[in-house]
Amino acid sequence: MEFEKRLERAIVRGEQMRDARSREAAERELTEHELRTVHSQCRVELSEHIEKCLSKLADHFPGFRFETIVSEGGWGAKLSRDDLHFGGRSAQNRYSRLEMLVRPFSDARIVELAAKGTIHNKEVLSRTNFQFLAQVDLDSFRELIDLWVLEYAEAYAARV
Repeated sequence: MEFEKRLERAIVRGEQMRDARSREAAERELTEHELRTVHSQCRVELSEHIEKCLSKLADHFPGFRFETIVSEGGWGAKLSRDDLHFGGRSAQNRYSRLEMLVRPFSDARIVELAAKGTIHNKEVLSRTNFQFLAQVDLDSFRELIDLWVLEYAEAYAARV
């Protein structure tokens, strides 16, 4: 019988250890509210950086219209420009656009950055990047924003 009691105590200790580990893991995990708060902070910082970069780009290429975006699709900014090209018998409308957004909070629990760029009616840039909220690194997102804006600027300058 002594073995039976020891076996029962070992099982109870094991269950207690499992419960303790579960509680610790739950405490380490961010709550839904905390995740939404982190996403909001990231969204604000990244959308401000997007606005700053795109407004500087607009300063270097006159004719672009700068617009802040706050919509169901996300937060960020866009530049757009319509040009008329006279070639041959008819005039042709050419549009150029760069849009960068931080997507809204989702069940995936990520911060997602999306960019689309068009130059003279042709898409030249389509990028998306994400990071999990629990491991988000805003500096790497800022570097991506800078890189994508520079890539678009170089492509636009080469086609003007």
